[in-house]
This record gives sequence, structure tokens and C-alpha cells, in this order.
Amino acid sequence: MVCEIVSKGSFTKDTVTKKKIYEHYKVPEFWIVIPELETIEVFTIEGDAYELFSVAEGEGIVKSKVIEGLE
Repeated sequence: MVCEIVSKGSFTKDTVTKKKIYEHYKVPEFWIVIPELETIEVFTIEGDAYELFSVAEGEGIVKSKVIEGLE
């Protein structure tokens, strides 16, 4: 599981470039935390690509698919 906390200067690097790298190496789960937007997105690898598994904006709870009990 990888978690990226995005800052203004690293938005594209974290959400596009690094995501492609993690996807290539089939990291089972990738979390993107965007404090500025109060958003957390959880992606899980399905075959060769990431699919959105869980998301929260402003309020809410996101859950892990690969780490039991992590939310």
C-alpha cells in the first residue's frame, strides 16, 4: 500500500506520474490524499490498471481493500 499526500507543487507528479509507476509495478493499493480539496481516493489494482475503490470528500470514511480494518 502506498499513500501520497499531494501538495500544490507536486499535484501532477503524485497523481499521474507516480500513479503510473505504482500501477506498472502492481502495488496492490494506492491512496491519494489531497488536503487542499479535503479529498482521499483509494485505488486498487485490478488486472493491469487501478480502479477507484473508495473516496471521501470533506467528510466520510475511506476503507482499504488490502489491509483489513484500515479506514
